[in-house]
Amino acid sequence: MTGAAPAVVLLSGGMDSAVVLAHLKAEGFACHALSFDYGQRHRVELERAAELARAIGAASHRTARIDLRAFGASALTADIEVPKGRDVEHATGIPVTYVPARNTIFLAHALAMAESLGARDIGIGVNAIDYSGYPDCRPAFVAAFEKLANLATRAGVEAGERGERWIRVQTPLLHMSKAEIVRRGRALGVPLDRTVSCYDPSPAGDPCGNCDACQLRALGFREAG
Repeated sequence: MTGAAPAVVLLSGGMDSAVVLAHLKAEGFACHALSFDYGQRHRVELERAAELARAIGAASHRTARIDLRAFGASALTADIEVPKGRDVEHATGIPVTYVPARNTIFLAHALAMAESLGARDIGIGVNAIDYSGYPDCRPAFVAAFEKLANLATRAGVEAGERGERWIRVQTPLLHMSKAEIVRRGRALGVPLDRTVSCYDPSPAGDPCGNCDACQLRALGFREAG
């Protein structure tokens, strides 16, 4: 859309981030998608992210390369088995699929990209209901990062001097159930069948069906009918 305000959208190749991209595009933003090759075991998501960016109509798509395997401590970036068959509806605690500080790192990169583009909005598909216990998907984290973003950048400081808030972290899925996300994705025409949520997929992207992400996704589709 000519003259549309730019926004940076974190795009993993999964369902939630794809729905956020489509949502912000429908809101009239020129969405610049940002994905990460961070050493994740489920690298097929990068192929799907590129496919989804094209299908949904992102204004641009970039992939940043950072190696979180240097820190490990997660089943997604180290030689640690991905948990299978957990009772995700009643699970407590932070699972081993949590990647240390991942969303903080990703949002910091998105913030740099936003400032370089003159964008005032960053979209991220965090969810506080079906979030598998991750601390960096909670409302308090999002609010804290947004405050930091407005303090830590030239654009933020200059906006503050004018009495304005510069950056907004857009989290349209924050309080949605997985079923509501499925319905929103279908309404927006997102090719949900091309998204990959599995933590341990086959090289072709076929889901394992038993990890936390697969179970939450399947639950959402069942509840959405």
